[in-house]
Amino acid sequence: MTDDRLPAFSWICSACGRHVPKNVLACRCGFRFDGTAQPADVTVPNRSVAPASQPRARGAFGILAAGAAIAGVLVGAFYWTKLHTDAPGQLGVVEVGAAQGATAADAAPEEAPPASLGAPPDAAAPLTNDVLPPAGASPGRAEPEPPELPTDATSLEDLVGRVLPAVVTIQTPAGRGSGFFVAPDIILTNVHVVTTSRIVTVRRFDGTMTTARVEKQSDAFDIAVLRVLDPLADQATIPMGSAASARAGQEVIAIGTPLGFLQNTVTRGIVSGLRQVDGATLVQTDASINPGNSGGPLLDRRGVAIGIIKSGYEGRGLSFAVAIEHARTLLGGQAPPAGVSARGSEEYRALSPAVASPGEQRRLEGLKAYEQTIAELARRADALDGHWRSFQGACYAGRIAGSFDRDWFALFDPRAMQGSVSPGCGPAFVDIRREALDIRDGVVGADERARQADVYPGARRDALRRGKLDYQGWNK
Repeated sequence: MTDDRLPAFSWICSACGRHVPKNVLACRCGFRFDGTAQPADVTVPNRSVAPASQPRARGAFGILAAGAAIAGVLVGAFYWTKLHTDAPGQLGVVEVGAAQGATAADAAPEEAPPASLGAPPDAAAPLTNDVLPPAGASPGRAEPEPPELPTDATSLEDLVGRVLPAVVTIQTPAGRGSGFFVAPDIILTNVHVVTTSRIVTVRRFDGTMTTARVEKQSDAFDIAVLRVLDPLADQATIPMGSAASARAGQEVIAIGTPLGFLQNTVTRGIVSGLRQVDGATLVQTDASINPGNSGGPLLDRRGVAIGIIKSGYEGRGLSFAVAIEHARTLLGGQAPPAGVSARGSEEYRALSPAVASPGEQRRLEGLKAYEQTIAELARRADALDGHWRSFQGACYAGRIAGSFDRDWFALFDPRAMQGSVSPGCGPAFVDIRREALDIRDGVVGADERARQADVYPGARRDALRRGKLDYQGWNK
């Protein structure tokens, strides 16, 4: 089919710009010749913008543009998601959910429970340690001092539960106190808890009884080392730390047997300060300490012993523990330093000791009464010394044989007075002798009462020597 309106050789499709043979009336793009085609040898005008009357051309270009846009979005989303997913500690949950079409509510992670409830850490998140230096740290790098608490800090309840089986009650004929295991067969306590005993009874946490031998002791530090005769292989122990690093205000825990029967009582306080007493270092604390706590451990917040409880002023928030370093020295076999016994210090004499048994309590009360009686008799003897000197100068011309702490002791020795009383001085001599006899009777009576109360002879002798009344001729 021919048409006089066709160009000589071919025509140019107005829709797609193709050269179409003159004898073909429809282009491959679907456009049909409408009699307005341009000849092929004529320059095609700018077709950057398709005419509004050509919707199929606009559809083709729209598809291409949409495809390019989608590809750009996908590439951008891929790199953006990869960047956030590779960041340390990030899981990219929100980004992945968004890429899958999830809503903001679906993409948000579930709120974690508070740390105080012990919520487990996110399994996918990297574990961190804010205390230990990172791996591969330079040896020359200055590291911070380790904190008092480990990173996995134990609750107070768990800490106490762990150390309680290591604390025991020490029983002797003289009284009861506390102690604690530092090895399966080694217990630390105070000298004033074991007193003069060489074998003591140990009551464990579970109520079972065993025996221990006093192996070492240091009066200077008031520390005794006991060796258990039948140790348990699984015996709980308490590690020894250092009191030197203790700081005022630091939390401490005391465990013992107050009053001798409240076994494994736990109290808490702070370090009030460090004191030097007779060459020993004492940790002062406001933790509640009562008679019977002596020998128990003073622990830091990690459950490490920094001291051995020594004594306390009951109800005053004023207690003391011997620094654990002294026990370490004794366990190491080093000789304790010479010096005044810490337990005999006048400054700390009033500190509460171990709980006294009924027999020991009777002995202590008897000694107290004996010392008070001897002190009163010593004041009367001092007054009699003056009267005797006056009498001797005015009424006695003879000599006195022998040496006496008080010259009028010669009245009780028939061989001592080798002279006679001057005439007219008889009444004065009778008065002096009567007073001397009253003092003698007082001493003899007090000594018998103290003996019946089981007051040790050495303690009685010490009281007499302090009053200058230690005379062997009282009973002549």
